Amino acid sequence: MDTVRRVVLALNAVNTQFGGGAYETAERELLCDYIDRTLAEHGIDVPALAARQGLGRHEITDEWREW
Repeated sequence: MDTVRRVVLALNAVNTQFGGGAYETAERELLCDYIDRTLAEHGIDVPALAARQGLGRHEITDEWREW
């Protein structure tokens, strides 16, 4: 989860540089899908990771995400 946090915080920083408008809705969804796929490609069971955190699969970025 620390890696997810760092990625999301970096994306937040980019978004802030563009006045909160760096990503459109479709792009936000693509970014979340990319994070999910990247974790899976590296052997992470994303549903199990989310469940251990008490989250739904698609909520793993929500704690830090500002975009």
